[in-house]
Amino acid sequence: MDSLDLLKIAAAVLALAIAIIGHEIMHGWVAYMYGDMTAKNAGRLTINPISHIDLVGTIIVPATMYFLPMLFGSDSGILFGWAKPVPINTFTVISRGGYNAAMQVDLAGIVYNFTMGAVAAIALTAMHTPTTADSLFYIFLYIFVYQLLIINIVLGVFNLLPIPQFDGGHFLMHLALKYKINSIAEFYYKYDRYGIIIVLIILMTPLNQYVLFMPVQAIIHLLLS
Repeated sequence: MDSLDLLKIAAAVLALAIAIIGHEIMHGWVAYMYGDMTAKNAGRLTINPISHIDLVGTIIVPATMYFLPMLFGSDSGILFGWAKPVPINTFTVISRGGYNAAMQVDLAGIVYNFTMGAVAAIALTAMHTPTTADSLFYIFLYIFVYQLLIINIVLGVFNLLPIPQFDGGHFLMHLALKYKINSIAEFYYKYDRYGIIIVLIILMTPLNQYVLFMPVQAIIHLLLS
C-alpha cells in the first residue's frame, strides 16, 4: 500500500466521519430546538466521534464496502456507513411542535448531507485535478472534498428511502400520523426492528444499483454540471 492509497483511506475516513456525525447531531439539534433535551443530556450533541460509533454501521459496513472489492482485484469500493442513532424523545417534540416538528427532526440529517454535498461540489469545481507537481496536502484535500461529495450524497439518498427504522421511514410514519392514515403508521411501528435487515439486503444485492447508486450518480452529475 503506497502513500496515495493511505491518503485515499485517510480522506475517506475523515469525510465519512463528518458526514455521519453531522447527520446525527442535526437530528438531536433540531429536537433540542423543540425542547427535547435527550440528546444533549446523553452527550450526543458533540463532535467527538467516540460518542457516535456504531459497531455495525461505523466499522463493519464501511470496512466491508471499501475493502471487499479490492479482494476481488477491483478498485476500492465506496465508503458508506452510519453512526449510532441520536436518542430523541419524539413525544416531547410532537407535544411542542406537532407532527411537523417530528418530520423536521426526521429530515434534519438528510438536509445536512445534501447541503454538505452541494458545498463539496462547489469546492470541487473550483479545484484543479491533482498532478505530480502538486503537494501531498493538495492531493489529500482534493480527495477529501471528492469523498465528502460522494459520501454525503449517498447518505442523503439512502436516508430518503422509506425503510423502517431509518429517516425516510420515520418521516412517512409521522406524515401518516398527521393525516391519520393509521395503516401506514402501524406498518412502520410493526416492522421498525427489521429495518437493518432490509438495509443489508439492499447493500449486498444488485438492488443497490437501482435504489441507491443510480440516483446518487444522477444527483452528483447535476451538482457538478
